[in-house]
Amino acid sequence: MIQKDAAFPNCRMRRLRSSASIRDMVAETSLSASDLIQPYFILEGAHQKEAISSLPGQYRFSIDLLIEEVQQCYDLGICAVALFPVLSPDLKDKNGSEALNPDNLICRAIRALKDAVPDMLLVTDIALDPYTSHGHDGLIDANGYMQNDETIDILIGQSLNQARAGADILAPSDMTDGRIGKIRAELENEKLHNTMLMSYAAKYASHFYGPFRDAVGSNTALKTDKSYYQMDFRNSDEALREIALDLQEGADMIIIKPGMPYLDVIQRAAKAFSVPIFAYQVSGEYAMLHNGAIECGFDRDKIIFESLIAFKRAGCTGILSYFAKEFTQKIK
Repeated sequence: MIQKDAAFPNCRMRRLRSSASIRDMVAETSLSASDLIQPYFILEGAHQKEAISSLPGQYRFSIDLLIEEVQQCYDLGICAVALFPVLSPDLKDKNGSEALNPDNLICRAIRALKDAVPDMLLVTDIALDPYTSHGHDGLIDANGYMQNDETIDILIGQSLNQARAGADILAPSDMTDGRIGKIRAELENEKLHNTMLMSYAAKYASHFYGPFRDAVGSNTALKTDKSYYQMDFRNSDEALREIALDLQEGADMIIIKPGMPYLDVIQRAAKAFSVPIFAYQVSGEYAMLHNGAIECGFDRDKIIFESLIAFKRAGCTGILSYFAKEFTQKIK
């Protein structure tokens, strides 16, 4: 309910903006390190750190150097990191078979990170696009159409593989129908009761993903777009249906991706569902803000803070952002 304010001059709205101290004291929205999840890209080898040209300031790390990075995040107060493997082309095939290898890159990274930084939450991607030669999130038929039920079978295996390695939170991002319920059922059968599911319930067929696809090496393989299984960016009612279905099937948390162009969807979801809601400030959003600070004179620190606060103000529990570590270093 909106209260009826006293008339001017008894009510002067600017009184509560008159100093930094009073602004901080009455701020409606706060942001801390524990609200943020830092994504990382993982390489094979040792002592490897590769710059990502489309994501300036971000890198691909071999596992040994990734451990150092994750330890730094933990020391800053960041509670979770999201992990994405970068595979060499010779490990990719049309079925994404490497996703089922219990000693694959992501599983080795999970085990190493859990040994080194046991209290850091590890969020791992459940989808086949890093593993397939065609760059799609699942199995495709002879016409190039991504199959739904056949894809779920391999996603279940991928999920169990990562959960057994020690992943805390599995994040299915493939957008097949029904995969949350089937993955949850198999986790329960395996007595992996505490493995959490953070579903990309509303993942849009967005044009903001280009730098990410470059980072994991799926951009050159992708010959057709993903509009027929990712969400149409003209829709928001559909997002609420997707979220409701995934929660009914056993998701613990949900992700809305991308972030800033979908603040309206985030706000609607936060009002409709009493569950943790995360936004992914995706690679294209990061690149725009980074380049804007260089080319357009944005104050980098302030624009990062403003962009992250927007997600919290819209109703997010937390944010996956490539700015997470940088931001927490600044506020420290």
